[in-house]
Amino acid sequence: MTSPNSNAKNFRIGLIVPSSNTTMETEIPQMLRARETVLPERFSFHSSRMRMKSVTKSELEAMDRDSDRCAIELSDARMDAMGYACLVAIMSMGKGYHRESQRRLHAATVANAAPTPVITSAGALVDGLHAMAAKRISIITPYMKPLTQLVIDYIEQEGIEVVDSISLEISDNLAVGALDPKAPAELWKKLNLKGVDAIVASACVQMPSLAAVPLIEAASGLPVVSSSVCTTYALLKSLELERRLPGAGALLSGRF
Repeated sequence: MTSPNSNAKNFRIGLIVPSSNTTMETEIPQMLRARETVLPERFSFHSSRMRMKSVTKSELEAMDRDSDRCAIELSDARMDAMGYACLVAIMSMGKGYHRESQRRLHAATVANAAPTPVITSAGALVDGLHAMAAKRISIITPYMKPLTQLVIDYIEQEGIEVVDSISLEISDNLAVGALDPKAPAELWKKLNLKGVDAIVASACVQMPSLAAVPLIEAASGLPVVSSSVCTTYALLKSLELERRLPGAGALLSGRF
């Protein structure tokens, strides 16, 4: 008997990941596996790592220099799309840097005779918020306050006002990944939401939040995204696939 999905197209997703990151390789596959229950395409996931243990500006800068190597390594295996999975590394490098990073990493794949679309979680968050026409937001981050301010400045430079933020002030990246995925479902209640269009449950791909996204949406009545939700949206967009899957909130509901 022929399976109804026997002719489904398979896509290879490359993830450029900080060495201590675990959440990106958990939440993005979880979302795309959920998509496989309602749509025909199938996905495999492949990672290359950049060394980083503490979320400090100096470590982030050193790590970012390693991203070209990762893009080349992944392109050896002929990815269909790649995602650079560290939002604050990009945002700490200067306003608008996600565009430069994406161009450079794509150029590395072209030079390796394997041209591949490359998105960054930083650019994905901005683009996801723009897709929902969110002009005013409140955010939750695990970062130390100075890094959270860099994130706020970066987002505001992209034309989105950050009304309020919560910084958990955790610099150990493994500790960030060990946080309760449902914790944002309580943390958001401390945010100022006056006039806000959307909530960012986690402005960090290492801070687990996918389980909290639908809970916050149901309780707040507002659209809720996270860095990993926006990264998944951007990967699907780069592949020209329908951006719809269950359990990940408004952005991936198919409305956008």
